[in-house]
Amino acid sequence: MKLRPLADRVIVKRLENETKTASGIVIPDNAAEKPDQGEVMAVGPGKKNDQGELIAMNVKVGDRVLFGKYSGQTVKVDGDELLVMKEDDLFAVVEK
Repeated sequence: MKLRPLADRVIVKRLENETKTASGIVIPDNAAEKPDQGEVMAVGPGKKNDQGELIAMNVKVGDRVLFGKYSGQTVKVDGDELLVMKEDDLFAVVEK
């Protein structure tokens, strides 16, 4: 199944957190926090301003982004857990 987000929405796949700390302590799954980074899987066309002109999106497919812990709506597609959120919910793009 392919998803095509509408308006200024993006589809993000969470990136897995490290399950081991720098000192070597293993963190169990039930104690680990959900990661707040993800990879953009799909991008909508953008939203329209008051004059009806389309405002282009600032993110693109493949970008690594930061978002809030409780941002977006979780959906399951083909066994993958994805987030659907507005571009405004994204905090930053992680530059490589």
